[in-house]
Amino acid sequence: MAPSELPVRHIARALVFDPADRLLLIAYESVRPIDPDKPGDRTFWFMPGGGLEAGESHVEGCRRELSEEIGVDGAEIGPEVATCDGPFHLFTTARDARERYFLVRLPDDRIDTSRLAETEDNPVLGTRWWTLAELAESRERIEPAGLAGLAARLVAGDIPPAPVTLSWRDA
Repeated sequence: MAPSELPVRHIARALVFDPADRLLLIAYESVRPIDPDKPGDRTFWFMPGGGLEAGESHVEGCRRELSEEIGVDGAEIGPEVATCDGPFHLFTTARDARERYFLVRLPDDRIDTSRLAETEDNPVLGTRWWTLAELAESRERIEPAGLAGLAARLVAGDIPPAPVTLSWRDA
């Protein structure tokens, strides 16, 4: 399907950090192989978040998704720090994603993912708190490209004055 034919989906996601400056990511199983050199590997990592509901702002959507996916209610949604727009083909339903990313800092690393699988189209394989070093050195498929660098920048206190633009690895 050509990018112009894909359904547009407006999405809010969060870069969720714990007090140890680790970033929370969710592992999903892709609908297709993600690396031609590893044909059986379909795992990719992504931030918590999802599509906006009718009439919902990105901040409202981010807050709702944090509650649904990781059981966090009442988290302060920080500034919008990045965007990523364009065709994305790893989820069950390919989409022309219009993603907005917000900074969220939690007071601890306690999350509840008991409802996560019921909110997702793709199989959820688990969650993990990643250190900055692990993000930078990982050979795993982490979406979008540039996330490790952005995470390091945010942890250092360098909040971009305007959202930075990230891109999909297979775009």
